[in-house]
Amino acid sequence: MRRWLGLCSAALIVVSAGMWNARTVHGDEWQPISQQELKMTSVAEAPGAPAVILYRQVDRDDGRNSNERNYVRIKILTEDGRKYANVEIPFLKESTSVINVRARSIRPDGTVVPFDGKVYEQTIVKAKGLKYLAKTLTLPDVQVGSIIEYHYTLDFKEGYVYDSEWILSDELFTKKAKFTLKANTDFALRWNWPQGLPAGSEPPKDDHGTIRMEASNVPAFQIEDYMPPEKELKFRVDFIYFEGTYSDNDPVKFWKAFGKRRNDYVEGFVNKKKAMEQALAQTVSPGDSQEVKLQKIYAKTQQMRNLSFEREKSDQEQKREKQKDVANVEELWKRGYGDGAQITWLFLGMARAAGFEASPILVARRNDHFFNNNIMNERQLDDNLVQVKLNGKDMYFDPGTALTPYGMLPWSSTSVQGMKLSKDGGSWVEIPPNDSALSKIERTADLKLDEEGTLSGKLTVTYYGSEAQTLRTSERNEDETSRKKVLEDMVKESVPAASEVELTNKPDWTSSSPSMTTEYSFKVGGWVSGAGKRALLPVGIFSSQEKGLFDHAARVHAVYFHYPYQKIDDVRIQLPLGWKIASVAKPVNQDAKAAVFTMSAEDKSGTLHLTRTLRCDLMMVPKASYPALRTFFQTVRAGDEEQVVLQPASAAAAN
Repeated sequence: MRRWLGLCSAALIVVSAGMWNARTVHGDEWQPISQQELKMTSVAEAPGAPAVILYRQVDRDDGRNSNERNYVRIKILTEDGRKYANVEIPFLKESTSVINVRARSIRPDGTVVPFDGKVYEQTIVKAKGLKYLAKTLTLPDVQVGSIIEYHYTLDFKEGYVYDSEWILSDELFTKKAKFTLKANTDFALRWNWPQGLPAGSEPPKDDHGTIRMEASNVPAFQIEDYMPPEKELKFRVDFIYFEGTYSDNDPVKFWKAFGKRRNDYVEGFVNKKKAMEQALAQTVSPGDSQEVKLQKIYAKTQQMRNLSFEREKSDQEQKREKQKDVANVEELWKRGYGDGAQITWLFLGMARAAGFEASPILVARRNDHFFNNNIMNERQLDDNLVQVKLNGKDMYFDPGTALTPYGMLPWSSTSVQGMKLSKDGGSWVEIPPNDSALSKIERTADLKLDEEGTLSGKLTVTYYGSEAQTLRTSERNEDETSRKKVLEDMVKESVPAASEVELTNKPDWTSSSPSMTTEYSFKVGGWVSGAGKRALLPVGIFSSQEKGLFDHAARVHAVYFHYPYQKIDDVRIQLPLGWKIASVAKPVNQDAKAAVFTMSAEDKSGTLHLTRTLRCDLMMVPKASYPALRTFFQTVRAGDEEQVVLQPASAAAAN
């Protein structure tokens, strides 16, 4: 969203002219360690903790060469705590580099073991497909009772002052922490702490342009599957830079003023009526229906070169391409490229030229945090959509997000509050969720069972809607080898046993069609077990992702599903010659209204037919409703563990 916020473009110019200098690190700058820290075996405020952060310091400088220096000291208290010797430093490669990494470990007797190994750069893959880039290192000779500490500097891209923040919470209990921020003097600054502050902490204070804060005994942050964005739950301080001297603390007035400014910008960008009429004439036919016209306009705008979804280019590459800034939709149409926000506004201009009632909308994506209009931070509204009235119905479009099917939105822009812009400042609207039927995974398998209990055959997996769009977007800049591995790993992760999976077709990665089909040769050994007169075949072949879901009886956070979804399995298994089906599993039909699970096993003339459907229309489940949700998924697990009883040929002959 490179230029749609006026502040961003101004910041790149003004900040570049500033006079700040990045802080230079001299030596290792280790702080002294006390005997009390060396002898510590537990912390009363964090009983049973595997490790604790004894001290943490964050010093951020938002000047011209903005950077942030981090210092961390951790005490290892148990055997399990030794895993913290594997250090990960996450960063965004597009805007940040990690420099001056130093580390050491201190044995319980005070002996210092400097780290002189290699620091690696790796893509870290977490549960649920989350990936991030990190610098990684492993400290040597770390024992129970050891102290490990490290420091590093995050060096930000020039002019990067937009998302300054202190994240106070950590996975580990923090005994003491200090934070500073040296503010950029070219802009006004306000700050807030949306989730409050740790008990006993004093609010941040301005000390002659440097904001300071200390915190003690910060509770460990508990990570759970399917929880809201971490930033939404953690103690944090957000810093908000803004232009001018706006000092009114009334959010209503703030957003009205913002809406007027943004509407003026958007209308100025799209107000090229003649150019849009010419573009429309090259896109649609006079006899097209209104819906066909809208589909063609959407497809055409999605075909524009989208700079927001290209890989990061070097300075030399950018100079060779000599790309010019796009000032309006006419220039975008002529040049054939723009960023994602500009392409969405092109769709707005063409839709209006076709006679549609169309309005610009700004929304806040909910993948990182949730929008709060009581917080006067205009950069919360970080995405743009177009509302179009078609046959009396409001529809929402985002052609500027690559590979998004017509009639759908990226999941992070659904079920959110948006600002519908107008000349009087706009109004708030609620963006609806995508229907679960539009975001599903269908698995169809034609398998054979051999006498050793191995299943093998052809598997077809089709991804729809958000499932397809998310896959295509995340892998858009990867090569075929990486894409192939991702798809094969996804299938393996769905099977609760070791499996062999080989992709056999070439999926369409570059289309914004609502589905993507993948085909595999599939094999899982030892799926059927037993001896003598019977063999047992579990029905949940693709049930791994639900197998351990919500096992814990207690829950700390609300449950957060990114979007409604469905999973539909249709499996046919041909039995070995002479084998028979002695009894099928009991069918399951669990209807909890917002979540439904069905399973059936049928004898189809000696061929076993398994069907399984899981539909979830839930998104945010409050902590109080967790027991009911857990009970539902226990039913799912029980259904997946049902077994079909088979009679091998030898047993059938004996009968």
